Amino acid sequence: MGSLWNGLQKLLGTVISFFYDLIPNVGVAIILLTIAVGVVMFPLTLKQTRSMKSMQEIQPELKRLQKELKGDKEELQKQTMALYKERGVNPAAGCLPLLLQMPIWFALFQVLRQFAVAVPTQAALLANPDLVGPDRFLPVGSSLAAAVTSGQPLSFLWMDMRISPSAAFQEGVLTALPYLITIFVVMGTAYWQQRQTMARSQNGGQDKQPGQAVMKIFPVFFGFISFTLPAGLVVYFAASQIFRIGQQALIIGMDDKKKQEKGGKASAPSSKAEKAKPSKPEKADPKKADSPKPATPRPATQGRPQGSKKKRGKKRRRR
Repeated sequence: MGSLWNGLQKLLGTVISFFYDLIPNVGVAIILLTIAVGVVMFPLTLKQTRSMKSMQEIQPELKRLQKELKGDKEELQKQTMALYKERGVNPAAGCLPLLLQMPIWFALFQVLRQFAVAVPTQAALLANPDLVGPDRFLPVGSSLAAAVTSGQPLSFLWMDMRISPSAAFQEGVLTALPYLITIFVVMGTAYWQQRQTMARSQNGGQDKQPGQAVMKIFPVFFGFISFTLPAGLVVYFAASQIFRIGQQALIIGMDDKKKQEKGGKASAPSSKAEKAKPSKPEKADPKKADSPKPATPRPATQGRPQGSKKKRGKKRRRR
């Protein structure tokens, strides 16, 4: 186990040293390390984001089951697991990327803390040959190893990557200001990262769900532990969460686009079928049929001329 742990520390030191050779700045090298880790873990991030989003979408159904099966815990558990299986939700998938990154955090913490170790003198080495210098986890002869052993500051955005915000605060508020801003960035990005996957109600507001309590506590916890960690690790936290926010936005956008395309394909055949249906003849309104039609006025008969009566009288006399 110890050999695996030392191997992970040396691997991180080698990767940081490689990026430092490309761009000679420890902060930039840590950010590039963060991006590399994020790309490698993208499949897990994809699974985590979709699982968390699906988990939030089925919250109304879970609440309905809890109300209906309030007194039967065994049946509630069965129905809940069946719902998870039907929707393809894995509650443990959301914690997997976080758990896998924890060894990287601890190993990077050891590597950055080792940078702050003073170079042992010859007398100290003679007294204790097991003493190691700040380049313990770095490749021999690398430019980063030379920078660390020379004692020059490993600066990035007015911060020394080897010291913690609490140590910088002892030197003055102005010195600690960049460290404090970075901590606030860590807290803000942690909050926004979790808010991305929270379900929204139809009126645009945020649904009140149990996960909101964790969403409020988690950023505060990150800010608290960042105050005592080396600044390089705090930069790793901030860069990791910013990169994760971008990944989640990409995944959610892709999934929403697929849903819209499926909805458009499903509605297209129905519209064609409606056009193909023959138009039905209009039914006669019984009220209109029963209503009496207004009588059309007949033209008034014109009186016959008087001459015709005289002719008729003459005919009768002849008979």
